[in-house]
Amino acid sequence: MAKAIAATARVYEGIAQGAPALDYDVGLMLAFQKGQEAAFEELVERNHSRVIGLIYRFVGNMSESEDLAQEVFLRIYRARENYRPAAKFSTWLFRITANVSLNALRAHSSRRDDVSIERLAEWSDKPQVPADAEARTPEHRLQRTELQEKVQEAIRALPEKQQIAVVLNKYEGMGYASIAKTLGCSTMAVKSLLARARENLKDRLLLYIRTGRDRLRIS
Repeated sequence: MAKAIAATARVYEGIAQGAPALDYDVGLMLAFQKGQEAAFEELVERNHSRVIGLIYRFVGNMSESEDLAQEVFLRIYRARENYRPAAKFSTWLFRITANVSLNALRAHSSRRDDVSIERLAEWSDKPQVPADAEARTPEHRLQRTELQEKVQEAIRALPEKQQIAVVLNKYEGMGYASIAKTLGCSTMAVKSLLARARENLKDRLLLYIRTGRDRLRIS
């Protein structure tokens, strides 16, 4: 059965009109569209972990991320008849995932807490530890964990499109063109979104940046 699904997926791979650089997942989706339910199961298996990881970047809760991932694949299942492979499958998948994640954040807006500047100020008063010894101290490891949490909170506090652009660029490694396709905008708009996001993140993490504790790299 698995070989038959793979064969069907490869038959459909790259045959749709106007769809550049189609991949194996597109083939699976087209096979599912033609009635092969097992193709959808393989599609879920191939992408499930990645979807959960992406959702977690938005909501910061693993249990909720797993539930929302089910919603993402339910939407894909329901959209099979209208699916048209105009781009890579991952672009379409990320757009659905981002929409589901942001809808959840709107429904639970209290989870988008602002970074506490007072809390950051307490950290900035702590004595610096030499870099070679710092990595070996439990206190430093705790600080790094808290820093990562603050960065995640700051990202989740960004305006929606900036948040999507940062998550896709920083954590999924997507370039301007791919992000533009996901958001349905131009590459120049993506560059502008990332630039504004960078400034917003700097504002929220100002004390860390001043003390050299963190440098967000957004290409």
